[in-house]
Amino acid sequence: MSSALARYETFLLSNVSVISNLESSLRSVTWILPGRFKDAELASEALAALLNTTSLYHDTLLNRVIQSDPKYKPLIPSSPHSRYTRAWAKKDSRYKWFARTLEVLRYLELLIEMGLRRKTTDRTRWRVVILLECLKAILRFTLLRITRRPLVGPPLPERDFDIASLPPPSNSSSPTLAPSSPPLSPPQTPDHLKNNHIPLRPHPLLAPPPPTAAVSPVDDFLLPKALSSSAVKAPFALVKPLSSPRDWLVESLCILRPLIYVIMLSRDKATNNPLGTSIALEMISRNLRRKTSASSSLERSEYARRDRDILWYLFRGAIWRTFTRPKLDMVADRVANIPLLGIASAFLKDWMPLIDEYYYYTSS
Repeated sequence: MSSALARYETFLLSNVSVISNLESSLRSVTWILPGRFKDAELASEALAALLNTTSLYHDTLLNRVIQSDPKYKPLIPSSPHSRYTRAWAKKDSRYKWFARTLEVLRYLELLIEMGLRRKTTDRTRWRVVILLECLKAILRFTLLRITRRPLVGPPLPERDFDIASLPPPSNSSSPTLAPSSPPLSPPQTPDHLKNNHIPLRPHPLLAPPPPTAAVSPVDDFLLPKALSSSAVKAPFALVKPLSSPRDWLVESLCILRPLIYVIMLSRDKATNNPLGTSIALEMISRNLRRKTSASSSLERSEYARRDRDILWYLFRGAIWRTFTRPKLDMVADRVANIPLLGIASAFLKDWMPLIDEYYYYTSS
């Protein structure tokens, strides 16, 4: 098993650009599969879950290769989110494994719900959904206890490095990699080209425009090299610790809100009580959250992401049935016979029934 894994890792490092392009292409396919044939949405979600889990493994391996090469310097500095989550994954192995488990659950939850809807009763399906939300809440509370800081999403670093700048595979890239062959010598320059050092004169149409008088050479040199306050902070200082019971209450409400909503929705689908309770908890946690300073860019971006997630309520409960869906139906009917826009109309009509059937299509 270890030899097969080592061969796969060697193959991945040797063809990382091809595999990355393949992942992107297959992800695009998952968006157009629903509605194409029977159980197409199940095939689409199975492919998406497989791609997400393998991408998580690929990111883990590539990060390990980068960290093992002391000469590697990224062309683009890592984002504050990547620096923060990578620092916690290095410092505490519990954080790393709990965060990975949480991400895998997020990748598989919709696929599990689809399978349960086809094989079990509706009551059993909702029980499993509640169980999944309980597991996610436990994992998030564990991460909150480890970091004692507001949770950021996702809890693992994203792939923010240039694939082409990765170091070549070597024996020390990974503990499971098989020994690789010695690197080949670079191709020799032919004799008739060795003295060819005279550059060609650029064409006037292709030459860059002359600099204007308004551009200062000093500003032109210094601005690309300027660092923000987040770039010079230590990774753990990018998010301030929770300092008061009010801060802990806000994070607890954010973690418990999806679980409370699912429990109420499984018992009462006819009224608006589950939706109203969830929106109320969302507004309470939003109004109680602490004020962030201008230098806390990561914390401000996390709160902005939570605010954007409020838009998912347009696809839930009575808001979806009485407002959003009729509007989308009207738009889809109007553009159904227009070239190109008709494709978008068919795509929209294939996706709208899935929002009615599955909880995890609109969960945040």
